[in-house]
Amino acid sequence: MNVAVSAVGRSGSWSRMLLLAVLGLVTPVVFAQAAAVSMAEQRAKAVTQVVLGILSYARWPQEPEQLRLCIVGPTQYTDDLVKGTTQATGRPVMVRRLLLGNPDIAGACDAVYLGELAPDERSQLFTSLIGRPVLSISEGADECTVGSLFCLRVGDEQVSFEVNLDSVARSGVRIHPSVLQLSRRRASGQ
Repeated sequence: MNVAVSAVGRSGSWSRMLLLAVLGLVTPVVFAQAAAVSMAEQRAKAVTQVVLGILSYARWPQEPEQLRLCIVGPTQYTDDLVKGTTQATGRPVMVRRLLLGNPDIAGACDAVYLGELAPDERSQLFTSLIGRPVLSISEGADECTVGSLFCLRVGDEQVSFEVNLDSVARSGVRIHPSVLQLSRRRASGQ
């Protein structure tokens, strides 16, 4: 009987060692995933702060009581933004996602946050906005020459932005000069 108990004890200890080995392999993966989620959340919060900052320094020909921000296209950093928020001035910001072909974009959005869109889709969107005072922010900085007023640069340490002065001049939305200067300083500091 002692032999049987001892064999069961050995198989139990092998099971425990196997379990510990598996946990030892899985645990770093779980922590790495948690760190990645945390980094993604931090980026989303930083993007929200930059977007709200840009919006707070913009002036429309007719100031809306509640700012309407529309998100168009697949995005990476809008998780925090879509929860809705209030600007530092106390003005509420209503955030909603719209499909690219939605005819409401031109009339129901004071600002548009653009995710990943094909060049022809971007062109279609900006064509629909011609003559309307709509501020546009692109999630990718590489698209700043295609009609967006602001283009975000999201890095590990900070979120910065570029300004397309030509698009700003055509938009009908006035942007405070200090924001434009901040963009230049950040661009030269990188």
